[in-house]
Amino acid sequence: MRGSVMVVGGGIAGMQSALDLADSGYFVHLVEKSPSIGGAMAQLDKTFPTNDCAM
Repeated sequence: MRGSVMVVGGGIAGMQSALDLADSGYFVHLVEKSPSIGGAMAQLDKTFPTNDCAM
């Protein structure tokens, strides 16, 4: 274990950063102000209910 880090923001970039840091041996604290993580990605099913978005 290398130590601990804090990632602020639980959007797609924050989650990926937390995973990459954890894979590198860090103990990760992920902090998000909302009650759920995912940021804007968590709402794409409401914006594009038929998965018609081209990402």
